[in-house]
Amino acid sequence: MLNKIQQPILITGASGFIGSNLLRFFVSKGIRVNIILRKKSSIWRIKDIINKTKIFYVDLREKENLSNVIQNIKPKTIFHLSAYGAYSHQNQVKLIKSSILDSTVNLINECKKYRFNIFVNTGSNSEYGFRKEKMNENDLVRPNSDYALFKAASTLFCQQESIINRLPIITVRPFHVYGPYEEPTRLIPTLIRNLLKNKDSRLVSHDIARDLIFVDDAINLYLKIASKPNANGDIFNIGTGKQRTIKEIYSNLNKLLNCNIKPKWNSMKKRRWDQKIWKADMSKVKKKFDWKPKHSLIQGLTKTINWHKKFYN
Repeated sequence: MLNKIQQPILITGASGFIGSNLLRFFVSKGIRVNIILRKKSSIWRIKDIINKTKIFYVDLREKENLSNVIQNIKPKTIFHLSAYGAYSHQNQVKLIKSSILDSTVNLINECKKYRFNIFVNTGSNSEYGFRKEKMNENDLVRPNSDYALFKAASTLFCQQESIINRLPIITVRPFHVYGPYEEPTRLIPTLIRNLLKNKDSRLVSHDIARDLIFVDDAINLYLKIASKPNANGDIFNIGTGKQRTIKEIYSNLNKLLNCNIKPKWNSMKKRRWDQKIWKADMSKVKKKFDWKPKHSLIQGLTKTINWHKKFYN
């Protein structure tokens, strides 16, 4: 699979959760990757490996500076994971638009000058909006936030460029990815941290569900997709096809950490994105790539717990 991924490789958003894990994979294989960072980027996830990369400090919104960087790299494989607006505190609409849509347009327009082999754009499962059934790549989008709206617009731009100009651009839509280096304020890191400190957790309803996928499995699918370029603007979900309730997640973490701490269900107000049905339809991915996740929920949570114990001690 790796020998089918052409170099030079470029990763945007390499200091983020998924991007940093993708970068770590390539570094572990001795592959020197080009990464684009903003000068103010937080690099806590990659500070121990950053000297094994080739860094370019540029804002994707700055066309001229970006043009010079892409001319220097001439990337053959691009993993585009840079974004803003995924968290509730990131609520500036103009900044969300420029950081997602404008940045994606600029990056593709520069990269296509040098005949890349594959451009993997990272969308979001929130492009689907709220559903009562599995989310399928052929579903019409119903964005449920400004972030989702501009992710959907970026996906459509990628499809247009791919179809009209026959460019090998695809979009992936990750569901709830978890594992090492996840944002500390997210659900699973918060629960692990509280349980390790013997603290209870304030939670919404126990039947809120999510399609959880361990980050190593997500990275494996990114690589599978990148190793089979196509030029039809395809979209692929990154999930498991199974949903897990918050009750299941908490119960498993409680057992794995040998705790007996009762959560405070419904002590947190339900948020608009908390849903009882939230899962990916993975039939397209299975058919195209013969892929399925390697980690069970228990295996993924165990690795995540072990990382937390090591990283924060």
